[in-house]
Parts: sequence; structure tokens; C-alpha cells
Amino acid sequence: MSKVSVVIPCYNSIKFLGACLKSLSKQTYKDFDVIIVNNGSTDKSADYVRREHPKVKLIDLPENTGFSCAVNTGIKASDAEYVFLLNDDTACDEHAIEALVATMERNKKAFAVQAKMLQMKHPELIDDSGDYYCALGWAFSPGRDKESSRFKKKALLTSACAGAALYRRRLFDEDMVGLFDEAHFCYLEDVDIGYRARLMGYQNICEPGAVVYHEGSGTSGSRYNSFKVELTAANNLYLMYKNMPFLQILINLPLIIAGILVKHAFYTKRGLGRTHLKGLRKGISKIFKNTNKKVKFGRKELRNCVRMQLELWINLARRFGALGL
Repeated sequence: MSKVSVVIPCYNSIKFLGACLKSLSKQTYKDFDVIIVNNGSTDKSADYVRREHPKVKLIDLPENTGFSCAVNTGIKASDAEYVFLLNDDTACDEHAIEALVATMERNKKAFAVQAKMLQMKHPELIDDSGDYYCALGWAFSPGRDKESSRFKKKALLTSACAGAALYRRRLFDEDMVGLFDEAHFCYLEDVDIGYRARLMGYQNICEPGAVVYHEGSGTSGSRYNSFKVELTAANNLYLMYKNMPFLQILINLPLIIAGILVKHAFYTKRGLGRTHLKGLRKGISKIFKNTNKKVKFGRKELRNCVRMQLELWINLARRFGALGL
């Protein structure tokens, strides 16, 4: 049994898989296996894996079930202590897994440890250094598009980006944090599970010593597109409903409404205003369809909820640079 399972959800990524798997073969840390979950690809990605990488465990799903279902499938297929979720359009520095495991083992309350993700085409720039969630109802990565050299210290996060993050597998059990919520399909599913873990008293950390290069939007095609805008808008409403008690939603409601209006104006300028509204309507529908998935707030969760609310306000300052980020 390996200590780490690398789980790679794959969707029409034959042009990226070779570099991704080659980078894993060069890791200084050797105690890992690789599980690829082919999410209904139509570009012969599965055939490539069978032919060129026969030692990789391949799970071939008949259709695109979304990121959440794909990684859940991989997590369930693993019996390792840790699961390293890795996007198919990435390449890992040779010390990446070693650095992630070392940080995880030094931090017993860690749920997830994320790598510092750099832009594949501009490796001097950050792609993702971890996510914060703020009182506007916005998830953001403060390092994005900034110079990598500015981010050298470990940081506590709201959530790790699941594009390159190591998770403590036992906490995916149903009576702990649980698995990724498949109602998200994709986008913000990692913020949802990371926020949920924080409510239960666990930590999410960015380890800048672990470096992963990311093509970015390798599947969806661009940073802003109708598919992404619609799903993100829907999932964000659902995320807030799930992870906040009613009183907390009321406290944040003026800022949440302001955040929605600002985003709508932003997307309208890019010709995506109607798509954003469609996503909000889908988010309301998603809430009514999944009322059973709301976090159950006991004493521990409520205590951590208060801490999280303070962070939501602090992260609002972070978002606008008041803390120098």
C-alpha cells in the first residue's frame, strides 16, 4: 500500500497527460501510486494511458460526470493515507510531493496542503496560491498573476485549490468532513469542502516549497467563459447556503448583494450578463434540491463559524489590498 495516491481527473487532455505523468516519474518522493479517472473523454486519453502508462490505475467513466464525481471516484479507489489531487494540465516540480507530505505530517490538524501553482507559460507568475473567501461572497486567490518570488512563506487558507493539493484521506469519511459535493459538478467544490473542513476545526495550508506548473483552463478554454460563469454563480449561492447558518447569511446579506451586483456588472461588460443571471437562478434551484446537504451546526461548528465570520471580514480587507496582499 502506497502512502500517497495521486488522483488525476482527466477530460480530453491527451495533449497534457504526457508531461503531467513524466513529471510524476521524476519525483524525489517515491511512495505513491497514480489513479487516473477518465471522465468520458472523446480524444482517446484512456487509450493513451493504457498504451503508454500501463502501471497507472485507470478508471474509465462512460460520461463526463464533473470534477467532483471524478475525484470522489479516485478517492474511493485509494487506500493510501494521503490523496494528492492533481489537474491533468499540470507538471510537478520534482520535490513537490515530498514538500507537501512533509508539511502535512508536521501539521496534524491539516485537512489539505496545497502546492504553489505557477503559470505554465509564465512561470515567474502565480496561477494559484490558495483561496480565501470574503464577506462579499467572493472566493479569490490573492497571489494570482503576481510574481512567484513574493510568496515564500506558508499561509493558512480558507481552502486549498484542488488542482494541486494533498488531502488527509481519512477525513473524507462521511462522519468527518465528507467527500466533495457532486451537486457542484465543477467550480468552487474545493472552496466548499475547504470551508466545511474549517468549520470542523481543520486547517488548509499553502506550501510554497511545493511547486506545480499549471496550463490553466486547459479543459474549459479560458478564464471567463459562459460555462464557467454560469456554474460559478450557481455554486457560490449554494456554497453560502450550505456553510452558513441563517443568522450569518443575514449579517452578510448587504455585502453579498453588493458582491453579486459588482460581479454582474463585470460580466455584463464581457457579454456574459445573461449567463450570470442564469447561473444565479440555477443556484437558487440547486439550494432547494439539496436542502439535506446543509452543514449541521453543533456547538463546535458554531464556535468555528464565529471565527470564520471574523476571517470573512479580514479577507475583505485582503481582497482590496488593505493588508498588503
